[in-house]
Amino acid sequence: MDSFRQAFDLLFSLDKELLQILGVTLRMSFFSTTISCLLGLPLGALLGTRQFRGKAFLKKMIHTLMGLPPVVAGLIVYALFTHYGPFGSLNLLFTVRVMVIAQCLLILPVVTGLTASFLEKGAVPMIETAKGMGLSRRRVLFLCLSESRASLLSVVLNAFGRSIAEVGAVSIVGGNIQWKTRVMTTAIMLETNKGNFSFALALGIILLLVAFVVNVAASWIVREEAYDV
Repeated sequence: MDSFRQAFDLLFSLDKELLQILGVTLRMSFFSTTISCLLGLPLGALLGTRQFRGKAFLKKMIHTLMGLPPVVAGLIVYALFTHYGPFGSLNLLFTVRVMVIAQCLLILPVVTGLTASFLEKGAVPMIETAKGMGLSRRRVLFLCLSESRASLLSVVLNAFGRSIAEVGAVSIVGGNIQWKTRVMTTAIMLETNKGNFSFALALGIILLLVAFVVNVAASWIVREEAYDV
């Protein structure tokens, strides 16, 4: 009970370190989710609405990458951006930017694979109808995306959830540096190991609140779209 009381005291006192960790977490999650969705949604739409040679193999590769262990993604990005790696001259290691890159490596296959799966189920009737109307491929793709808004929103939420809850990859490439690259998940792990349970609990409560707010906002958007229809 004392730990819970101290955790809420930290929340209401607006602890500077806690706010800084929250800011880094939201910045990293926002950019990694946005980049992954900007790339993954169109790629998934093309994969789900078109037939081409090698599609089955490509889908298997994407499904394999959807289960990529975070520590492996972190090692790959670390090897690329370490001082002796091909991108070492950029000096991005142990920064928020390289953490975003590691997150994108994890999230992009998830967004692409889920988008393709959702569109494959409902795209066939729409494509046949659109072809009968003489619509171009671009218009057909836009129509499929527009009619699958609710499903695609769940893809975006899934991507954000994986981003904000990630530990392994960001810990490897970010280094969990205080006041610089420490995010909520790595801070929870560190503070728990140190025995500072109240601070870890405060971070956990904030993590749950952020997830709750995002899901409420998404539900409200879906409901408003349903009313418009």
